[in-house]
Amino acid sequence: MSGEPELAVGADAFTERGRDLEVAVVGGGAIGATAAYDLAREGADVTLYDRGTIAAGSSGRAAGVCYDAFADPLDAEIGSDAIERFRSLSGDDTFPFVECPYVWLAREGDERNAEALRDQITRMQENGTIALEVDGDELAERFRAFRTDDVAVAGIAGAAGYTDPAEYTACLAAAADGAGATLRPETPVRVRTDPTRVVRDADGASREFDRVLVAAGAHTKRLLADAGVAIAMKPYRVQALVADCELAEPMCYDATAEFYLRPHADGVLAGDGTEYVEADPDAYDRDASPGFATDLLERVDHRVSGIHLEDDDLVRAWAGLCTATPDRDPLVGELEDGLYVATGFQGHGFMRAPAIGERVADQVLGGDGIDAFDPTRFDGDEAFSVAEGMSLREN
Repeated sequence: MSGEPELAVGADAFTERGRDLEVAVVGGGAIGATAAYDLAREGADVTLYDRGTIAAGSSGRAAGVCYDAFADPLDAEIGSDAIERFRSLSGDDTFPFVECPYVWLAREGDERNAEALRDQITRMQENGTIALEVDGDELAERFRAFRTDDVAVAGIAGAAGYTDPAEYTACLAAAADGAGATLRPETPVRVRTDPTRVVRDADGASREFDRVLVAAGAHTKRLLADAGVAIAMKPYRVQALVADCELAEPMCYDATAEFYLRPHADGVLAGDGTEYVEADPDAYDRDASPGFATDLLERVDHRVSGIHLEDDDLVRAWAGLCTATPDRDPLVGELEDGLYVATGFQGHGFMRAPAIGERVADQVLGGDGIDAFDPTRFDGDEAFSVAEGMSLREN
């Protein structure tokens, strides 16, 4: 990507809704960059801070899988809006968005996941979300790239695709800059509430804002704790890899074997490796664990037909962080007067970023929040266990 992206920032795209409103966005990931862009387009005086470079955190290590395959009406609405926005913002001068069907499946003998999958598809159809239930034979007819002889039931969603998370985030940050926002990468800050809404950087310089949005991924909990505000969120470690394997479509989540995969420019991207303990966002191991790649390559090899994956086919492997909450719904909205948060996405943060960034920006400007995601629904001291984000859960 070269030059400044053109994301509908002509004169008619701007409004005066945020005029005279100074807003700090802390966190240069996908949601923070999107919110900064939307706030700047509404006329707000926006400063986007990040302790590192743009997309250097969880967004830069995300899988880039995007779909609206959710049974819950709110999740489906947000997923659908995000997909549409990925489509509308993408292009040759911005970032790529590749349309690609999404398949999720349960294997024979896995009655728990098979029943959950069938129920999920029924509820999706009742909500008006396009989803098709198929068996292994029907799946084989549609996607020759997959082994399907052990598939009990599968769902197919057509409103899906994938992109490069780092490119999306860099593009939206650049567009925010073009819309008038100030970018402050490599600027660690402390959020203060005494007085309210003060952001102080590492050099001791401080500035009071009318609104502060903290969307710093796994670091959000510590940033807010330092300001005396507790939230019910835990960072946890996940892992992924890229392997040399030709795959055009589809994207897939194997609920029985608990892994996902999608096409990638270098072959196939696959991931799982959820660690069910709270991770230290400043000291977690960013390299994949020993044995992770070998184990996951075996599972991918089992699902993708016509290939034989071995350790030599590994291009790279890594670890990143996701964020969990007690009820597995995110924390999005106002924590206290003028202080907003967006975190706790259970691994679905990037795919929701275009819609969540837009919604939280609207709330910062005085609009309605998302009641179900209200961060004040928890006291912040709740005890809970980390759960896998992509599992077929009851919604």
